[in-house]
Amino acid sequence: METAEEDLEAARILLREGKYSHACFLAQQSGEKAVKALWYFLGEDPWGHSIHKLILDLPQEAARMHMTRIQDDAAALDRFYIPTRYPNGLPDLTPGKYYFLKDAEFCVHVAGSILVEVRGLVL
Repeated sequence: METAEEDLEAARILLREGKYSHACFLAQQSGEKAVKALWYFLGEDPWGHSIHKLILDLPQEAARMHMTRIQDDAAALDRFYIPTRYPNGLPDLTPGKYYFLKDAEFCVHVAGSILVEVRGLVL
């Protein structure tokens, strides 16, 4: 969970500095790592990078039900996993020219919501 929190803080810094594609990616990483921390808390070893799928496959029904309130946002955050990182992931533009303030604000907000929900289960 500590790494998820550090990634979210880094995403916030990048957002303030106008590095929107990087903020989006680190926010996605924060959400992914938080849900994986929940898996470890439940005594299981997660696999994969889709936050949406990691939530769907949570090994405990109570945890899965708790996390469903952010399921749609988690799926939306998954869309920022690959194209925010690779210069050939988007048609004719590099990530730095494709992602904007609104995107980064959304990603940071969703990642923060995921961390809040996970903390509610592990603390």
